[in-house]
Formats: sequence, structure tokens, C-alpha cells
Amino acid sequence: MYSFLRDLPRFLFFTGKGGVGKTSLACASATHLADEGRRVLLVSTDPASNVAQVFGQPIGNRITAIRAVPGLDGIEIDPQQAADDYRERIIGPVRNLLPEAEIASIAEQLSGSCTTEVASFNEFTGLLADDSRIAGYEHVVFDTAPTGHTIRLLQLPGEWTSFLDDGKGDASCLGPMAGLDKTRATYASALARLSDPSLTRLVLVTRAQPSTLVEAGRTADELAHVGITEQHLVVNALLSDPGDDPLATAVHAREQRALSQLPPSLGRLTRTEVALRPNAVVGVDSLRELLNPHPQPVRPTGDTTAVEANGLAELIDELAAQDHGLIMCMGKGGVGKSTVAAAVALALAERGKTVHLSTTDPAAHLDDVLAGASDEHLSVSRIDPQAAIQAYRDKVMRTKGARLDDAGRAQLAEDLMSPCTEEVAVFGEFSHLVSQARRQFVVVDTAPTGHTLLLMDATGSYHRDIVRGMGPGQRPVTPLMRLQDPALTRIVIVTLPEATPVQEAADLQSELRRASIEPYAWVVNQSIAAARTSSPLLSARAATEAPHLTEVSRLAARVAVVPLLPDEPTGSRGLHTLIPEPATI
Repeated sequence: MYSFLRDLPRFLFFTGKGGVGKTSLACASATHLADEGRRVLLVSTDPASNVAQVFGQPIGNRITAIRAVPGLDGIEIDPQQAADDYRERIIGPVRNLLPEAEIASIAEQLSGSCTTEVASFNEFTGLLADDSRIAGYEHVVFDTAPTGHTIRLLQLPGEWTSFLDDGKGDASCLGPMAGLDKTRATYASALARLSDPSLTRLVLVTRAQPSTLVEAGRTADELAHVGITEQHLVVNALLSDPGDDPLATAVHAREQRALSQLPPSLGRLTRTEVALRPNAVVGVDSLRELLNPHPQPVRPTGDTTAVEANGLAELIDELAAQDHGLIMCMGKGGVGKSTVAAAVALALAERGKTVHLSTTDPAAHLDDVLAGASDEHLSVSRIDPQAAIQAYRDKVMRTKGARLDDAGRAQLAEDLMSPCTEEVAVFGEFSHLVSQARRQFVVVDTAPTGHTLLLMDATGSYHRDIVRGMGPGQRPVTPLMRLQDPALTRIVIVTLPEATPVQEAADLQSELRRASIEPYAWVVNQSIAAARTSSPLLSARAATEAPHLTEVSRLAARVAVVPLLPDEPTGSRGLHTLIPEPATI
């Protein structure tokens, strides 16, 4: 048995950068524990959960038995469903007691993105701290969203507990004060359980890649700072036997280099290495095989149909026909959004276009991808949630606060300390980026899908608020309307040629179309079939790409295929393996 599953406490959290295999390992671990006869609840806190796809059955926002695994139940926390249920719990009891206008006012107060976050957070803390909901389970396994948002989720019990303990009046989007004592007790209990090593273990999942290991190291430090100290490290999908294939040899060498330079906070942890498997981890049989420490040897599969790697050049030629616009790279965590965004931004800047590259992902670090690559026409920033919050609070106090007396200003300052202020502040920064795209190129590396959809929801909520407040004949121009304008906004969906990323990308495309936003192109990244290899293991994985590449061709208006590269595509040299070299004078 792998060490991270020995002497298990009751609560087990899997976290890490997008695309490292958190869901696969969380599902495999939950299945393993249930196979040993234990009662297990598997909880996904990822707004773009793939747990249902892995088990091949619907799950959703209610505790549901996993048919193929006796003893295992699952639940996927759906932010929108949680928000609907939350609103109904508040409004339902008073719907027939209060005037219609007052009910409408309460509903409007509870329609923002912060209510969605609070509702999801309440679901999470309930499944961690409410014994009436989890009494029947020996273990509760959490499959979390990618790192940045999971750090925030795990910090929130402390932040909300402090806010409620310090608060004296209105609790904003938490709803009526009645019931807050129970809420306070639940948050405090969640905080205590998270920081008790006899109750909670954190499994940091990573790949043997420098940027992923650095992010895992930061996560280990930040969560230790909030008291989550029982941590294990799992290095997933390691290519252990490269043979004599040049691509496999190069990938193996760079993985070993990365592991030899572990951040200090990871070097202290107990480490487990899980080998790369020849097939995607979908279905119960593959979940059981994933935690088999002695997998069957891979047999050669024969020739793999060659796939043309057409790269990003054609897309960049078309984008460069304009001199301004918003280009947003979206997709599942770990598919290479930051790399594609940086490559596109650098290529446009090298053609003399004024370009601003930014990110809405709190865990993203574009500096690591650029690694010194620059151009006189290129500027770079990131939306820092903490800086955004402070700027938002200062602005509100300077404007709205200026019209209040001392008591009113004190109340306003207290309200602005609410943890959900972050969502509003980040949306404000995002809106500013959208506005800039009228005069120059703005390339945005977005957060993983689930949280990007929440950002889109915030954009829609803001649009509806503005339209409601406009007088007859007035026509506002909101950020949502700019996103819907195909002459201004180009959405680039990035994916890997694997089942889960392609399905998530397809779902994302459907969600965007429901908001009248039409994606511009898809980029299939790290295609092994387009890279050519004789390695039996990599060839077996290449053979699995065919149906997913066909599906992408069916769904996308434009497709670019980028091969798996021997070296990390970072820095000027690495990024220019994806884009044309700049013209020489």
C-alpha cells in the first residue's frame, strides 16, 4: 500500500495544480478504501468536477451511491445549485409573510457571485464539520479545485470565523442574522478539524515539472501557515523506464532534474511516486489499477496514426490582422493555458503590436513561463487578489464612504472586511482589462474552467444590474457585451487530447454559447501522436488520442495542434518552439 494511505485519519484532502491527477488519485483512493470494507464519502469541491465522468454515472449536488463500488458514496458541490438551495432556505420561510417588493429585494441581495461562493463554502464546511451529515462515514475524501482556489477555500474557515467574531451588525450575503450562531459554530469546527493532524491529512499531488513543484511547495507552506501540517507528497504520472526512444529519454531526464531540485518544503515530506499509465484513468477498473504498485508491463501497440502538428502560427497570423482586441485562453487546469497565452502575446508583440498579458488565475505565475522572454511592446501583470481587495476597499471608502457620517463609515469599513469582497474586487480588475482591449491587445490567461465560469457569472450579474438601473433610451456597454462582441473578443480554448480535458472544454464551450459568447479556436496541447515516438508506453498513450482529436475537430471552428516537446516550452527559446521566430531586419 502506498504510504499516503497508511494510518489514515478521517478526512483526506487531495490538492495540487490543475491537471496533475488530483481527481484520479482521490477517486482511486476512495475506491481502495471502500474495497477494504470501509464506508467512504467522496466530495468534489471543484466547480468543474469530473468525478461523475470518472465513475461513468451521474452524481451531482446530492449524496449518491457509486454503483460499481459498494460502500462508496459521492457528491459534487455545484455552486449554482448550492446558491439556489441557499436562497430558497432564506426566502422560502418568509415568501408568504412579507410584501412582494421586500422578497424581491432580498432575492436581489442574494443574487451576486459572493452569495454563490458562500453557498458553496457552506456545503463544504457542512461535509467537514456537520456530524449529522457524515456520521455514517469512516472516511471523507475531498477532491479539491486547482491550488489557488483551494488555498482560499481552506483559509476561509478562519477568515469567516474571525469576521463573525468581530462583526457587530449586518452579515451581508450570509443572510439574516438568525442562524448565524450555528454558522459560526460550524466554521469554527471546520477550522479545528482542518488543523488537527489526527483528523485531517493533506495529499499534495504534483507532476515532476519545475513550475508544478514550485506551486506545490508554495501550497505546502501556505496551508501549513493556516495549521494544516499533516502533509504527504505524491508525484504522479512519472515516466520510469524511457528505453531508447529520444522523446521518452528527454522527458525522463527533465523529470529527474526537476525531482533533484525539490523546494525545501517538499523535500521534508513523505513522498510517493506513481508511474504513468498507458491509458486514461476512467472507469473503476483503471482506478483500481492506478494504485497497483506492480502494474502490468506495456506491450507495443504497433504504428500510431500520425497527426499533423500545425502549431500556433496560423492562428497568430489571423489575430495579427487587427491592432487590438481581447484574447482569453480558457480550459481545464494543467492543459497549458499560461504557455499558450504567453506564446501568443509574445508573437503579437514581436510583430509590433502593443500587448498586455495578464492572468485571472491566483495560482498562475506568468513570470515562470516567460522566464525572461520580453519585447518592448509587451507588458505583463497579474490580478493579485489581495492588492485588488485593498484597492476596492480604498475606492469604496473614498466614494461611498465620503457621503456617510462616522458611524456609517465605521459600518461600511466593517462590511468591506467580509471575505467575499474578494470576488467583487477581482471582477473589478477583470473589467478594467476588458476595457483596455479597445485600444491594444490584451491577452488573458484565465483560471481553470470552474472558476472562470464563476467569473463569467459575475460578469452576467453585473450586466443585469446595470441594465435594471438604466433609464429609458439609455444603452449601456458592459464587460459582458464586450465579451459577446466577436470583433473584439477571441476565446481560445486549450485542451489536452484526453477524455476529461476535452469533455470539460466541450462543456465550457456550451456554457459560453449560453451566454452568447462564441469561442474562436481550440488548441490541442502536448499531443503525443503529433510528436512521433517509438516508446511502447508513449505509443500506447498516443493511440488513445485519436477519438479525442476527432471530437475536437467536430467541435471547433479552428484547431491548432501542439506536440509534446522534449523540453519545457518556457523562456524565449522554449516559447519559440511554439511560435515563429521574430523577423530579422
